[in-house]
Amino acid sequence: MRTKKAVAGWVLLGMIGVTGAAGSVRADDLADGIALFGQGKYAEAEACLRHATGPEASAYLAASLARQKKHAEAEAPARAALEAIPTHAVAVGALGESLVGQKKYDEAIAGLSAALARKDDLAYAYYWRGQAYDKKNQSARMVADYQSFL
Repeated sequence: MRTKKAVAGWVLLGMIGVTGAAGSVRADDLADGIALFGQGKYAEAEACLRHATGPEASAYLAASLARQKKHAEAEAPARAALEAIPTHAVAVGALGESLVGQKKYDEAIAGLSAALARKDDLAYAYYWRGQAYDKKNQSARMVADYQSFL
């Protein structure tokens, strides 16, 4: 169910003729997508976020895809978000999840280590790097990363 504000966004965009490649783009697609993501409704979030633009939309789209185990598809929007904002926490986590999901453990470790060198409080970078270390049987590093994550 859409709110009056969302309907107003549709009307306003329709009046000024803003369209995307697939048709009308609502002003609230980003906000709706992030809200749905927060509720764990990843497929619904994905649908909204595909119509939104910008690094924030790319980050949450990547995270929504990764949570649905669409790891290969999640990689490109995560990288796009990180190109614009190298320390975007959601994008870093989504990239880590997508790389580990694709069994690209060395790439995950390198990318997450680079993100942590820029900003050392990215919790999910530690979590996903710990997952990659676990898959590579590097227990001490895995434990250290899980402790940092916690």
